[in-house]
Amino acid sequence: MAYIFEPDLLQEICRQHLELPREHQFEAITDILDKRCPGRIPAKRRWIFNVAGGAMGMLTILYGSMSEYLIFFGSPIPAGGYSGRYWSDIYDVVLTGEMRCYTQGQFEPAIYRPGDMAYLRRGTDKGYRIRSDTWMLEYARGFIPQMLPFGMLSSTATTLDFRSMRQQFWDFGRILVRELLRGKL
Repeated sequence: MAYIFEPDLLQEICRQHLELPREHQFEAITDILDKRCPGRIPAKRRWIFNVAGGAMGMLTILYGSMSEYLIFFGSPIPAGGYSGRYWSDIYDVVLTGEMRCYTQGQFEPAIYRPGDMAYLRRGTDKGYRIRSDTWMLEYARGFIPQMLPFGMLSSTATTLDFRSMRQQFWDFGRILVRELLRGKL
């Protein structure tokens, strides 16, 4: 299957903007992605609360299809929880802050700092914790619909935050329909 984004290139784009203030990082990275993939990155984005695996943060959706998604995710305060287990590979490039991860049987955490990329291989899971003011570019590739119950529905089931669920479905769905009309699954 042909994918639109490449993890190593996403990491390189992020690394080029680490010295910028957070808000400028988001804009600079988004501008480059829009130039590389014209018409695929929405000009208008919103930040949405998300609770998944016990961790609360905010996200904004940059791209979505049946086989890929790209978001900015993070929190101004510490957060942590369970990654979930998916039929997709997930890559997180840290822009600010620090993320610590561990897997079953691992007694020392893997530590990721700005410019580092954490990788969650499909079919695996981990625990993670981000410190205050940690933000990252998250990219997933694989069977994205399988991820939606964990990322959108479980949040609503535990918090009754139907507004954030509607916003995520709307933002993701709008991009997904556009991609389906292009013939990109």
